[in-house]
Amino acid sequence: MKKALYLIVLVIGICLLLIACSNDSGSSESADQSMDYDSSEAKAVSPNLSNEMESEIASDESSGESNKEESNSSNAKESAKDRKIIYTANLAIEVKDIQQSLNHIQTKVSDYGGYIVESTMDKGQEDDMASGSITVRIPQDQFREFIQLVEDGSSKVIENSISGQDVTEEYVDLESRLKSKRVVEERLLSFMEKAEKTEDLLTISNDLATVQEEIEQVLGRMKYLDNRAELATITIHIQENNVTLTTMNNQDLNTWEQTKQQFVKSINMLVSFFSSLFVFLVGNLPVLLLLGGLGVVFFLIVKKKMNHRQNDS
Repeated sequence: MKKALYLIVLVIGICLLLIACSNDSGSSESADQSMDYDSSEAKAVSPNLSNEMESEIASDESSGESNKEESNSSNAKESAKDRKIIYTANLAIEVKDIQQSLNHIQTKVSDYGGYIVESTMDKGQEDDMASGSITVRIPQDQFREFIQLVEDGSSKVIENSISGQDVTEEYVDLESRLKSKRVVEERLLSFMEKAEKTEDLLTISNDLATVQEEIEQVLGRMKYLDNRAELATITIHIQENNVTLTTMNNQDLNTWEQTKQQFVKSINMLVSFFSSLFVFLVGNLPVLLLLGGLGVVFFLIVKKKMNHRQNDS
């Protein structure tokens, strides 16, 4: 009985010893694993900053591209109520007084909250009608009313053309690009704060300068589209057509006076003719006498020969 008890105690002791050994080995393995984890974590804490920067920026850009379609569709729905349309109009009109019309148009441009881009006027020669042109920018919600006002103030409308360019899609795309660039800019700024190496700082600074330049280009294009869409461009070509009947004065209606003047002119013309003839004859008298003498001699010779032939026959 005692031997059996000793045997049981021995078996229990051996089991306890084996369990203790297994616990020691497990703890040592876990310690080794803990050491390995700490070393790997330490390596992960200080990786190559440029590689991390490139991977995260690429991730931001790819996510921005993947969400671009959804952003464009949502923005398109929002901007459907307020679309970006650039309006351009060309007018050609006739007026009685071009200077008065130009002054009137300039005054109305100021009243409508617009401004003048260019204004030219050519008065032409004495018999030519004056012409000119003026280019103005008018707020989009009032430019049709302004066109109607110009047409009402003219005597004739020669041409009226209005065109519109829808730039809503381009504007929405620019907004999406701007958001994406802003995310990249923030990411680069955060990397700059973490960077410790000079090489990393230079790389980040160059990338940041490039991104900020692209942001400025996008903002400039958006500002240009905003201005073009808010103010319509109107070019007005003006032709003066002031046709008036000229009145005849008393001098044009004085027939007797004109008759006397014409008679005197005729007398003067005859006197001038005979005076010129007298000067010609007297001045060339020697030559005329010589030519006359030669003509008489030639005539006598011819006549004598003709008489001689008649007598022979």
